[in-house]
Amino acid sequence: MLRSIKNIITVFAVTLIALLCSCVSRSDHLTVLVSDGPRPESFNNDDEFLDYIQKVHLGYMWDGAESNSGLAPERIHLDEIGTQSDSSIVTTGGSGFGIAGLIVGIDRGFISREEGVRRLARIVDFLGKADRYHGVWSHWIDGKTGKTKPFGKKDNGGDIVESSFLMSGLLIVREYFKDGNEAEKALAADIDSLWRDMDFQWYTKGGEDVIYWHWSPDYGWEMNFPLEGYNECMITYILAASSPTHPVSSEVYHKGWARSGDIISADKAYGLPMVLRHNGAEVAGGPLFWAHYSWIGLDPRGLKDKYGDYWVLNRSHALANYRYCQDNPKGYKGYGPSCWGLTASYSPSGYSAHFPQNDLGVITPTAALSSFPYTPEESMAALKGFYEKGDWIWGKYGFYDAFSEPADWTMPRYLAIDQLTITPMIENYRTGLLWSLFMGAPEIREGIRKLGFTYLPVGSNAS
Repeated sequence: MLRSIKNIITVFAVTLIALLCSCVSRSDHLTVLVSDGPRPESFNNDDEFLDYIQKVHLGYMWDGAESNSGLAPERIHLDEIGTQSDSSIVTTGGSGFGIAGLIVGIDRGFISREEGVRRLARIVDFLGKADRYHGVWSHWIDGKTGKTKPFGKKDNGGDIVESSFLMSGLLIVREYFKDGNEAEKALAADIDSLWRDMDFQWYTKGGEDVIYWHWSPDYGWEMNFPLEGYNECMITYILAASSPTHPVSSEVYHKGWARSGDIISADKAYGLPMVLRHNGAEVAGGPLFWAHYSWIGLDPRGLKDKYGDYWVLNRSHALANYRYCQDNPKGYKGYGPSCWGLTASYSPSGYSAHFPQNDLGVITPTAALSSFPYTPEESMAALKGFYEKGDWIWGKYGFYDAFSEPADWTMPRYLAIDQLTITPMIENYRTGLLWSLFMGAPEIREGIRKLGFTYLPVGSNAS
């Protein structure tokens, strides 16, 4: 009898161990990027510092991901953990930035290649089953079900801009893994299928010379938001022209986005050429996310068309924002060389698009940190200044979304669209990795040629 009991216990133990091992082998959540311990007080050098900053902010996409889809929650409120009612709602565009960040994490060894592929495969599988509208995802998706979560009453269908941010990240993944092992090639092929499903032609509303942001199966084109430059939406036109299955004509770009040439600006801000007319923000440029969202993969270095030089455009935008904060015409406490950056974020009175013409005394760390490629010295000064402020503006996933010294305000809250551009854009400053991958896609190279761009990659003699 005793021997039988021992045999049963042994079999049970072996089975339990096997099950546990099986669970571990299937899990893609083995590496933990975010430590619960105190943050380092200092670093040996700037490279070590940037490694840490990239890793912690990527934690939002890795450790903080929605559990079923693997995608980025729209927001994470540390003061509402366990009670946040929308914790399963994922954001399409923010997830695109986070997906690009995962490639950084894999390439830098923050995440193992195998873990990264498993997570990305789960994401792509989810996206393939989620609601789509002529191949285009909605702004928000329920991460548990894949069903659309309306962003607004009539915004309950396809969002071509947010989906473009998402596809930009996915194409970076495709290019990174397309020549890899069997699982990696399968991942790349699945992404290619999603890419080919996106019907950019549909979003010209029956063949107009402009792309429309939204379409709903219930409300059709009632949102009526044509994409006319310049703002954060340029990547949509690049992808639309590059589509291998449903491309738009070059006239859609030139007449719609570029407004038949009316996009060009001769204005200067703080002595800097603005290059293009910033919609509704002519004094010193719009919120700085305009220099980030479309440029996670799209490389502005050496990129020109008949309307402007896109490196000059983005560098001028970031520097004008910096110089405005130094000028500080409203006399806000805290503004200075190590504390600058205006972009859309939370504020004491709710969400607001901060820029020089809407300066509420709120600094948003992503504004300066995601501008590293354009303003490396100024961004490094801001990074060190923010870090020195201590835990007042720092939490589990890095710097909080925003803070205001004049109002003595911050909240332990994060937004995906702010948090998840930091790691990719710092990487583009450090190595140009994501720019190289995206611009290496053959469709993208063909698309920009079709639109009349020239592109001289850094270190290359070929346009």
